Amino acid sequence: MEKLIIGHFYPDLLNLYGDRGNVLALMRRAQLRGIEVEVKRISIGDDVKVGDIDIGFIGGGQDREQNIMADDMKNVKGPVIKQMIEDGVVFLTICGGYQMLGKYYEEHDGTKIECLGALPHYTKGENERFINDTVYEIDINGVKTTVVGFENHSGRTYLGEGEKPLMTVIKGHGNNGEDGTEGAIYKNTFCTYSHGSLLPKNPAITDMMLSIALKRKYGEDYKLPSLSTETEDLARKQALEYIG
Repeated sequence: MEKLIIGHFYPDLLNLYGDRGNVLALMRRAQLRGIEVEVKRISIGDDVKVGDIDIGFIGGGQDREQNIMADDMKNVKGPVIKQMIEDGVVFLTICGGYQMLGKYYEEHDGTKIECLGALPHYTKGENERFINDTVYEIDINGVKTTVVGFENHSGRTYLGEGEKPLMTVIKGHGNNGEDGTEGAIYKNTFCTYSHGSLLPKNPAITDMMLSIALKRKYGEDYKLPSLSTETEDLARKQALEYIG
């Protein structure tokens, strides 16, 4: 039986707007295919080594919680996270987790907060928050799919060399409200401002991540078994009707 190990980083501190739902979606859609799943909770004081996980997840948190774990992430787990990202481990990072993988966060007064630097993007904070139900378009293996989500952030993120956008904005603001991009892709790391409803309502993204992780572990010939998306498609359809 195939097995996936999901590393949920700082689950006790970073879980805004149901971000844990993304871990549950990965777990459930794998288990329904007969794939064994283990979720490792990795927080301050917990050890993690290269090779320990197949998928990493970092959610979003309020400033207080992010400040609590920032030193541990940068100075303790940072080198391991960087190595796993460079090795092609699948990562999904949301909002604050997305920002913290970048080079720096510049506050309103110009103060720059050094981030992990695993990815080349950077973020500037603004007074106005982007709070919206969102609609995006994503290209997965040449197939364009409509994606629904929810954003709540005051940061404006700008991608760097070697990154490309995860999605195109149809409705909402995305990375910065300027260039029509949402999120980032670097190797097998996927970043987004869309919170906990992302994977539960958008199974094509969930299955893409599962497939990449399983191919990486069991070989490029591995084929992810088919699985119905009827329930998720209905939820997405209703969300689109609500958003208008």
